[in-house]
Amino acid sequence: MHPLRLQVTDPVIMKVFRNPDVLWREEDEQKAQAYEELAKGEDVEEIGTSVLFSDGVMLSLNIIGTEIWKQCDGRGVEEIIADLIDRFEVDPDVLRKDATAFLAELEQKGFIRYED
Repeated sequence: MHPLRLQVTDPVIMKVFRNPDVLWREEDEQKAQAYEELAKGEDVEEIGTSVLFSDGVMLSLNIIGTEIWKQCDGRGVEEIIADLIDRFEVDPDVLRKDATAFLAELEQKGFIRYED
């Protein structure tokens, strides 16, 4: 490889891992509420079902964000997306775009890392 040429890898084909230093917990009551409202066809985007905390940064995740986070255990991005498409009534293209952007945000904040 030429010393000035960067190797670019596609995060979509890489495995995703949670940073073990991130503290997190699921909010059981909010999670139950989100699933109840989801079953009724309600919009649950604003219901926080988990909280992540690391280095002074705290994030509240909705139900899909929580499910993405929980699957950052060495699975590939496409595997995570395929699982969510099966479990939630959501447009696959919208989910892929949103999940990819969400994972990029988590990586930028140091909450996850990608590996080959």
